[in-house]
Amino acid sequence: MKQVVQNYKSGELAVLDVPVPGCKPSGVLVRSAFSLISTGTELMKVSEAGMSMLGKARSRPDQVAKVMQSVATNGVPATYRKVMGKLDSYTPLGYSLCGVVEEVGAGIDDVKVGDLVACAGNEHALHAELNWVPKNLYVPVPDGLAPRHAAFGTVGSIAMQGVRQGEPQLGEVALVVGLGLIGQLVVQLLAASGVRVVGADPDPARCELAERLGAAACGDPASAAVENAVAELTDGHGVDQVYLAAGGGSNQPVELAAKLARDRGRVVDIGKCRLDLPWNAYYEKELDVRFSRSYGPGRYDPEYELEGRDYPIGYVRWTERRNLACFLDLAARGKVDVEPLISHVADFDDAVETYQRLKDGELKAITALFRYPEQAGKAQEAKAPAVAVPAVDVKARPARAARTPVKLAFVGAGNYATSMLLPHLAQREGVELSAVVTTTSLSAANAQRKFGFAEATTDLDAVLGDKSIDAVFVVTRHSSHAELTRQALLAGKTVFVEKPLALTEDELAGVLAAVEESGNDRLQVGFNRRFAPLLQEARARFGARTGPANLRYLVNAGRLAHGSWYLQQGTEGSRFAGEGGHFIDTASWLLDADPVSVYATATSGHEDLQVVLRYPDGSTATISYVTTGPSGFPKETLDLVADGRALRLDDFVRASVFSDGRAGRKKWVSSRLPKARDKGQNAELAAFIKAVRTGGPMPVPLESLVATTAATLAVQAGLAGGVPVTLARA
Repeated sequence: MKQVVQNYKSGELAVLDVPVPGCKPSGVLVRSAFSLISTGTELMKVSEAGMSMLGKARSRPDQVAKVMQSVATNGVPATYRKVMGKLDSYTPLGYSLCGVVEEVGAGIDDVKVGDLVACAGNEHALHAELNWVPKNLYVPVPDGLAPRHAAFGTVGSIAMQGVRQGEPQLGEVALVVGLGLIGQLVVQLLAASGVRVVGADPDPARCELAERLGAAACGDPASAAVENAVAELTDGHGVDQVYLAAGGGSNQPVELAAKLARDRGRVVDIGKCRLDLPWNAYYEKELDVRFSRSYGPGRYDPEYELEGRDYPIGYVRWTERRNLACFLDLAARGKVDVEPLISHVADFDDAVETYQRLKDGELKAITALFRYPEQAGKAQEAKAPAVAVPAVDVKARPARAARTPVKLAFVGAGNYATSMLLPHLAQREGVELSAVVTTTSLSAANAQRKFGFAEATTDLDAVLGDKSIDAVFVVTRHSSHAELTRQALLAGKTVFVEKPLALTEDELAGVLAAVEESGNDRLQVGFNRRFAPLLQEARARFGARTGPANLRYLVNAGRLAHGSWYLQQGTEGSRFAGEGGHFIDTASWLLDADPVSVYATATSGHEDLQVVLRYPDGSTATISYVTTGPSGFPKETLDLVADGRALRLDDFVRASVFSDGRAGRKKWVSSRLPKARDKGQNAELAAFIKAVRTGGPMPVPLESLVATTAATLAVQAGLAGGVPVTLARA
């Protein structure tokens, strides 16, 4: 088997072929699926190995003391030989992984061959294809938790033990100094415990990420931002706890802790930072300084770790194994989100290059993972099967007779409804705005006054029960779309629901169950770009194709304002889950097919995504969804190439078609003023109103809406598993 090793004397990193470890009693043999690279602890070790002998001595004074003791006891020659022999040996790297049990040792009855487990330990959860792991250093992975997320188990336990040492209470305020991997996890664990968190880190990107993951405010410790945030949240008293998750030789973290902690506050050291405590500051506040020992009770105890002797739960509630299981449970239930922390996933065979790029600063990452391709694929297949594309099986009711006016009701009257939909509908002949339903009285009254609704109400049931209303627009927050659509379909209404139709497979299945139960398949999702006049003309000019196509779609989504409900991923889904259907639908419409597989990967630890869709005829569509681009760059650019022709769309302002043929090269260009940018909302609404008025077919087949929704859901599954996701037709 292969294993990543390092020579501490020379600094050499290598992937060696080594014997497979034996499966001893009281443990299991685990084949790795994903292992986590600690960009703090491991890179520190890698950097130390590259130092001179004097540099190594300066960085490890504890080891120098041991050497001097050995000299006094054994003499210089014997000590030299011993030290050089130890330095000039390969040592392992890694301590956190997820894998599949390949063999079970004697005395093990809680897992079996084929089970997915998370493993811990710098001697047992190594960057290697196979590891023997003793009982108290592995736990089964909960159903639904992706292997790449379970690989965070060890670092999650380290963060959890640190939080436990701080003894947080509901309503308290904490300061986390250092927003690397451990700091980001501490922020989430504290937020899940009902604690308001202020973060301190000189890296703006890490501060922004921590705020997205639950921190109330973050800033550079050298600025006034952190101090001001603490003063505001604590009424000037100071924070209840400070968690030191920073590394390095600066004494700033402990000085900042003394400055911002309240009287008799708690300071917990989790990272490896300088601890030159300013005596007066700590004495005057009588600060309680605590240390957090790695994963929890049991660490460094050979009887616990190697022999499997557990501590009674009545005496030691949270051991390192119970911490590991608790963290995985929180991750499986969505209380902790590790996906945004994954900056890079590398193939295990590229381990040496990956470490070098991390060490040189070429690859900047909060967390990187090694992927063991064959086993990662098996693990993902076992835990996250292909996303189902449900069959649409409905005996539709006879179309009703055409009538005018078409009476509409709106459920929700937020910014999109009032800026992009209602202005078009309020001016359209043959349309009557009958009712607007909102959860707050004033927003309904404002919509009624501005657009002339006949009625403003908060009573959804009354509106759905009104037989005079022909169609219902669902324009609420994403988490309510599927349920409101289901209710409206069962009430016999034609439904226009803004994207997304559903955030989960169960929600999608519920909508289709309502279609089948009611016989009402009159549904439209707000995928408006296929109706854009400029894109429709460009598609017609491009013409039919005979061979497979390549499509590239760049979406410069930009950053959201702080506090936007779009950032509430726990309830409203990710940004891409909310609006990604737009781009998948556009690609599928241009390619005249539905995708059969999805591969997705995230970059830079942000919400930047690369999504690759594969189609039945071999065509591919790549959607680059980025939030870190400049605001002045166009939001959407698209290129389609096939059969010697190319179509280009520049932000719905300019479209071009190029072709080579017997008559020579041809070029068509159409453009409009930026203020006349038309993404198709008006044409989409016209097609919808026509279908409602005449009883004719809906503008987009229901099968296409379902396929696009399933593909959007598959993006999240693909991110979790790190492998392509098949869209399985029922």
